[in-house]
Amino acid sequence: MKIISYNLRKNRAVSELDALAEAHAADILCLQEADSVALPSHLGHMRLVHATERNRLGLAMYVREDRFIARSAHAFQLKKSLHDRLLAPAHERLLGARLHDQETGRDFVAASFHAAPLTALNSLRRHQIHAALGELRQIGPHLPALMVGDYNYPVFKGRLDTEMRTAGYDLSLSDKRTYTRYKMFRGHFDFATSAGLAISSVRTLDRGTSDHLPILVSAAFAEEALTIEAPVGAVTSITPSMVAA
Repeated sequence: MKIISYNLRKNRAVSELDALAEAHAADILCLQEADSVALPSHLGHMRLVHATERNRLGLAMYVREDRFIARSAHAFQLKKSLHDRLLAPAHERLLGARLHDQETGRDFVAASFHAAPLTALNSLRRHQIHAALGELRQIGPHLPALMVGDYNYPVFKGRLDTEMRTAGYDLSLSDKRTYTRYKMFRGHFDFATSAGLAISSVRTLDRGTSDHLPILVSAAFAEEALTIEAPVGAVTSITPSMVAA
């Protein structure tokens, strides 16, 4: 499966989505900072599964309609940061869907996630990540799961990686930085958390009009991945050199 995650920067990059999905033969498209009211029901071969309703600039998910059946989809509130409470409330920071893959006959959970902004502490973002994964387990108990999005977590990823491993998840970063707008905040902001899936690669795609670069995650069910050779440059978990990248 090919999953693209893209923070649209207040919906500015929405016009790029058709070409992006087509160029990379995307199976799933997970969006952050999308104008959920104005999103089309279809983008080429992809169908809108769900979008957040309580924040205008929120989350959305499209899937390849000839491959996936959405059994359920939900948006969730997570613990709010001070920024959310006082300035620009984001009521829903997680969108999860239980999908049935008609090619493999398997169910799994996919999610688009947007953590609290950089004005919040990493401890709050870790709380949000753990809470988000807990919500996804409720959608599909014991199912493989993949959560992609803007984690707003540029430094000290080592602790997050340790906590994810302890909880039974893998943390996967892309081959290049995904955010370079501000010098002091450059790094990997957009990445993936997974369980029961093998991540063969995470690629940072070309820059568009957003301040984030989209990422392309290549994933397979763990049993199937045993016969797939990972491409050169694949990233399946963070390494020491990435901890403060």
